[in-house]
Amino acid sequence: MRLLADIGGTNARFALAQPGGMPIEERHFPVRDFAVPSDAIDVYLSGRKIADAVIAVATPINGDEVRFTNSHWAFSVEDLRRRHGFERLAVINDFVAQALAMPHLAPQEVEHMGGGAGVPTRPIAVLGPGTGLGVSALIPSRGGWTALSTQGGHVSFAPADAREQAVLDCLRQRFGQVSNEQLLSGRGLLNLAEALAAVDKRACAAKSPEEVSEAARDSRCLSCREAVRMFSGVLGTAAGDLALVYGAHGGVFVAGGVCLRLGDQFDRTVFRQRFEAKGRMRHYVGPIPTWLVLRGDTGLIGAAHFRAAD
Repeated sequence: MRLLADIGGTNARFALAQPGGMPIEERHFPVRDFAVPSDAIDVYLSGRKIADAVIAVATPINGDEVRFTNSHWAFSVEDLRRRHGFERLAVINDFVAQALAMPHLAPQEVEHMGGGAGVPTRPIAVLGPGTGLGVSALIPSRGGWTALSTQGGHVSFAPADAREQAVLDCLRQRFGQVSNEQLLSGRGLLNLAEALAAVDKRACAAKSPEEVSEAARDSRCLSCREAVRMFSGVLGTAAGDLALVYGAHGGVFVAGGVCLRLGDQFDRTVFRQRFEAKGRMRHYVGPIPTWLVLRGDTGLIGAAHFRAAD
């Protein structure tokens, strides 16, 4: 059996699988409850010895030392391998894992959000708002797919109209450089609501991303309601940008927990309108399908398929 892990800024997900098989015995742990990843692995394994592990992490991987972008966790790859007795340990970017899962999803596990059927032999793009904003792409190669490890969520946010420009001006005073992640993530949803409230010189009723969604749903906060709509539009623009960058005629997949938690508040129509709003390139992106991923464990699925695809 292989140990699988998908570790973000908020949650660590663990499972077991045969290489290339589907995850079983899945459990989730809050990152804040453990000092280091090894402690969470110990609790999950409960003394079981596993020789093979694939760990997907929400941070760049540049050598042995791994430090998470949106949490306090850090570890040495070699120290982790030795501590748990792994014969084989692969540490990969979390959106490499997300991307590798896409070809293995069943039709009922995705929701079509516009465009055509997609071209099976062309690149696929994946992005996902969660604690941060993950980005990857699958490039067809001999014998399968090559998943790109990127930090595309940190590209600079480009406003599409005067209202978004006002939000950018407000957020720039707080952050300096404003990335897409600072709008398209859990915290980004709150950033949007707070910025819109500040622009309109009114109070924001929300203090957390969950409260933004709740206040938008019952219309208690106009800034929250507009934030959810703006989030949908900005995400559509970002997805369209990826379609252009990667020539993603195989489709663009939206993963991550934020859109799933928003449910019907995530405005698919606004998303798709902004996806296609590419001026002279509208005809290029128009046929490209966009899909909402309905499963929350795709990082584990991709980790299970990592060696077969690498």
